[in-house]
Amino acid sequence: MSVDLSVYLVTDPELCGERGVAAVVREAVAGGVRIVQLRDKSASDAEIVEQLIELSAITAGRAALVVNDRLDAALEARRRGARVDGIHLGQGDASVLRAREMLGPDALIGLTANSHDHLEAVRALPPGTVDHLGVGVIRPTSTKPDHPPALGIDGFRAIAAASPVPCVAIGGIGLDDLDPLRDAGAAGVALVSALCTAEEPRETARLLRRRWRGAARVPRILSIAGSDPSGGAGIQADLKAIAANGGYGMAAITALTAQNTQGVRAVHVPPADFLTAQLEAISDDIAVDAVKIGMLADADVIRAVDAWIDRRSPANIVIDPVMIATSGDRLLDPAAEHALGELLRRADVITPNLAELAVLAGTEEITDWERAMEVASALAARLGTTVLVKGGHLGGEDAPDALVTADRREEFAGTRIPTGATHGTGCSLSSALATRRAAGADWSAALTAARAWLRESLRAADDLGVGGGNGPVHHFAGLWERGGVTTRPTEDELREQWWTRIAGIRADIDELPFIRALADGSLERTAFLDYLAQDALYLGEYARVLAEAARLAPSREEQAFWAGGAHGAIAGEMQLHSAWLNTAPGSAGIAPNAVTTAYLDHLRSAGYRGDYDELIAAVLPCYWLYTDLGARLRRGDFGAYARDPEHPYASWLQTYADEAFARATDEAIGHVIRRACAASEQTRARMLRAFQVSAVHERAFFAAPL
Repeated sequence: MSVDLSVYLVTDPELCGERGVAAVVREAVAGGVRIVQLRDKSASDAEIVEQLIELSAITAGRAALVVNDRLDAALEARRRGARVDGIHLGQGDASVLRAREMLGPDALIGLTANSHDHLEAVRALPPGTVDHLGVGVIRPTSTKPDHPPALGIDGFRAIAAASPVPCVAIGGIGLDDLDPLRDAGAAGVALVSALCTAEEPRETARLLRRRWRGAARVPRILSIAGSDPSGGAGIQADLKAIAANGGYGMAAITALTAQNTQGVRAVHVPPADFLTAQLEAISDDIAVDAVKIGMLADADVIRAVDAWIDRRSPANIVIDPVMIATSGDRLLDPAAEHALGELLRRADVITPNLAELAVLAGTEEITDWERAMEVASALAARLGTTVLVKGGHLGGEDAPDALVTADRREEFAGTRIPTGATHGTGCSLSSALATRRAAGADWSAALTAARAWLRESLRAADDLGVGGGNGPVHHFAGLWERGGVTTRPTEDELREQWWTRIAGIRADIDELPFIRALADGSLERTAFLDYLAQDALYLGEYARVLAEAARLAPSREEQAFWAGGAHGAIAGEMQLHSAWLNTAPGSAGIAPNAVTTAYLDHLRSAGYRGDYDELIAAVLPCYWLYTDLGARLRRGDFGAYARDPEHPYASWLQTYADEAFARATDEAIGHVIRRACAASEQTRARMLRAFQVSAVHERAFFAAPL
């Protein structure tokens, strides 16, 4: 059995804590772990069986599941329908020969080894008995207090060089050990504490995989799709999109088409066995960091891809389900549609257009964005995946997208780009998304970058002048114009991207009890005064931060704006707070709470570093979030009409929704976004992080009074 051993999770129930082993495994597998070993020394065989059944539902099709020592439990779990791929045995555990006999030739069997005597014992076994060795410990570790003397890197190297099977390093391994162990011949690293105690196992797993393959390596993306000889869609578009986004593209061809920009004339589907041969040839030699799947013409082809995923468990699977022709005709017969429905459960993200979304969900035509969100959420829940909803087929000026799961949505606003050159847009977006994800971005950041690149490619598409029908997008517009693959977003796009990146935070703020009670006037006066007192303290220090921005500003215009903002913060404090609070203006004698202190520390640290770009990004949410929230409170979006003079907090709400403050906010956004657009990619990323952290502090500030 061939398995990616590079990042190997060994579970520990105590280290996983209250969240439990299953939660850690689910997140680690989502982050790229491809083999999980259930190890629980204190559990009974019956308890191990139940855990294996639970973990099997998480890992099936995505990671191999093995159990430590418990052969009888593995057999019982298999009998009850769980997918248990194998076992790891110690030198004193059940015989590997018996394990191989009972589990079969396709099972994955690992064996602990820490000496050359152990290697001799392995050589004496029939070939194929043991698949790999767990060699260690590398360094002293508390997770196995009875471990033998630590081998160190050199000791591991000596055993790995002499071993007849691949070796996985285990025991006391830290992040800095990954490069030396890979260089010493390790097939992977088995980790306990590093993943089980991680605050975010998904991100930790992703970091470990990226570090294992080497940060400097180009991500390797496999496209499984049909061929378009006109070059605008299919694997041709995929390979261009992958290259334009910084990846190395590979392709396994599922179908040959005779088509151009005006339509498809003929399709030839090679035997499914030949597709399997392509997939196996690639994965036997090259590590695949992400997979994009496009046109799959029939049930046999779909099942071949499904079986390959089952064998190889690749990470980061994006499926663009090609189901509906431009004419509106269904492209797949019922058997193929059923097989595709099963394959979609393997995906991390699926990217249907609205017509395909309706078919997958078994619903009528979708013509409304909110309806698309509802359908996608239900489909995501049924398939256990994320759905990228694309609004390009809706009418009107807007062309939004959204990442939708069963319980969450993240929307990405966008205006429609006027062009008829849209051939291969779906292929290109899904491939760019897979590439950006494989390069280390989370799905949200990957989509943000992929959309920015695609919008740039669409704006330049008409310049290509290819074909008499719907021409292709200009995949390399940015490269041709600037001599590099890094795309630079426009100011409008960057503004949309930043606002979208805090959409979840904004939604959380809207649901806070403080905001809801403030809107309808039911907020306790003591809670409002507590909030106002902290706001007074905040504004006093915020004015100093704005003054520092004015000092650092590179132009007189920016200097004048931030200095005016500093004055406005002090004036605002006096006007807004003195009438409400019993203390004198300036809030003397009121101590900042922990939330206020943390927020101000974040702003001050940006100022102390003397980085103008980062500083103005950090102060922006105070403008932007307050203006947006104030306007919506005043409009009555929360069920109350704040302009009602009887509203107990009308004077405060009206101040934050007035036109002068809105104009100041627009100017602040403009200064920040212009600087971000002109900055390097590294500086822009640093600015975005400062902006997002401030937004998190704003949320905490609104939550604190209640």
